[in-house]
Amino acid sequence: MSAMLAYAEATNRPIYPDANGSLRFTYGRVSGRVQDGQIWNAFTTAEGMVAKHTGTGEFDAPDRAVDLIRARDYGPYASPELGTLPVDFLSTVDITNGNSGSATLNARGEFVGLAFDGTLDGVISDWWYEAPINRTIHVDSRYMLWVMDRVDGADRLLEEMELEGRDLPIAHPGDPGRPQ
Repeated sequence: MSAMLAYAEATNRPIYPDANGSLRFTYGRVSGRVQDGQIWNAFTTAEGMVAKHTGTGEFDAPDRAVDLIRARDYGPYASPELGTLPVDFLSTVDITNGNSGSATLNARGEFVGLAFDGTLDGVISDWWYEAPINRTIHVDSRYMLWVMDRVDGADRLLEEMELEGRDLPIAHPGDPGRPQ
């Protein structure tokens, strides 16, 4: 921290605030990444969950979710553009410690997901934001609603949120100002 403070003072630049205990806003675009022959699509999908499902550790998806994905039972939560259920999406949003769980809003102020992590090679963003590589990972609201509806049967919560019969707000790849 002392090195960061000295660098900030020497270059007359502010230090990114830690989001713990503070209100912080940022913006970006839904965007994948291409670098060194690696191609990261902007969205991960339900089929990707099943492809990685081993039944152990972090790759142990609930049986009910796996069965529904194999049956392609996505209800109204599937993305017409993707032809499947989006699980996560990447964006150029600049996050820092404490942002996990922050709401992701589209340009109209609609909830489209939750920021939950950055990519490993973007860890430097607390010190320096590198636009070509920094990406934030967001869980897509359609996936959250699908889990509540189809996997967990959380009907009372869905009723309370009054989403029935409404168009679902979504994150769109590349649209300016999305997500915020």
